[in-house]
Amino acid sequence: MQFASDNSSGAHPAVMDALIRANNGFAPSYGADPAMDEVRQQIRDIFEAPEAAVYLVATGTAANSVALASVCPPWSAVYCHRHSHIMEDECGAPEFYTGGAKLVPVYGESARIDPVCLSETLKAAVHVGVHNVQRGAVSITNVTEMGAVYTPDEVAGLCAIAKEWELPCHMDGARFANALVATGASPAQMTWKAGIDVLSFGGTKNGLIGAEAVVIFDPEKSWEFELRRKRGGHLFSKHRYLSAQMQAYLTDGLWLQLARAANAAGERLAKGIATVNGASLLSPADANMVFAVLPRAAHQRAINAGAVYYPWPAAWNEDGPNDQPLSARLVCSWCTSDEEVDGLLEALRN
Repeated sequence: MQFASDNSSGAHPAVMDALIRANNGFAPSYGADPAMDEVRQQIRDIFEAPEAAVYLVATGTAANSVALASVCPPWSAVYCHRHSHIMEDECGAPEFYTGGAKLVPVYGESARIDPVCLSETLKAAVHVGVHNVQRGAVSITNVTEMGAVYTPDEVAGLCAIAKEWELPCHMDGARFANALVATGASPAQMTWKAGIDVLSFGGTKNGLIGAEAVVIFDPEKSWEFELRRKRGGHLFSKHRYLSAQMQAYLTDGLWLQLARAANAAGERLAKGIATVNGASLLSPADANMVFAVLPRAAHQRAINAGAVYYPWPAAWNEDGPNDQPLSARLVCSWCTSDEEVDGLLEALRN
């Protein structure tokens, strides 16, 4: 019963098959492979963005950091949620790749940026010329790090605030497919039509071994991204292995099928946890992540039964009363089965 992370799951068989095919013979290096040409066209078609520049890297941190560096100068600020991945889980990589851009936290429930808070934060960035960090970019995470989802209208509202200050907007879409499935939105509605300038389009958490796309909707910044990707050590020589993964991911809507399966498992889990005595949800379970508070005894039963998941936000003390409420994060993946979910729920209840 694995609920620690969607990073823990394996790759989808179609992805493995694609890698085996890509391993045959020879192919041009550094993204000049024929599969990358198809990936670029697939993403342009999916996003209704025929001029979009499309690049691949191997990690979400690289996608976020190099993308932000391409739109945000080192003397400026990136406005993001206090609990965003770039703020809490990337070891200063955005600051490193931008050359020093400052991450400025913005607040809101369930790790969603509150529009009023964003507006007030931007207004409060008092400038006296050369002495201040300048306003640089806004970064939105969808799905958020607390499992909540922004609708296209909510994204558009935040982007409109950013545009009042002529700021570019980045979306961390490590779980972008899960957000689309949860809202029923199209990729275009969730991104450039709402005001997003650059997207980190995730695949690793949704059935790939290690491949993420960066989609730049205004190709004016594409050359800078290419240079920064190379300079930062994220341009693969044997790029075809990234291309093959993403090509399989996008073919016949596999990426959305896998997200639907993960979200369905998350919904089943969230509904089941709501029936456990003493349990409650910390955040809306809009996609495939469930943040819950449960009595210590329920956690202990689940762990004894073989369930794996993380205490959240911090590790639990070893000792305490059985009815002590303890919070945890449980994540469903594309291959989480109903049997696993039901087995966990049975352990929590009994």
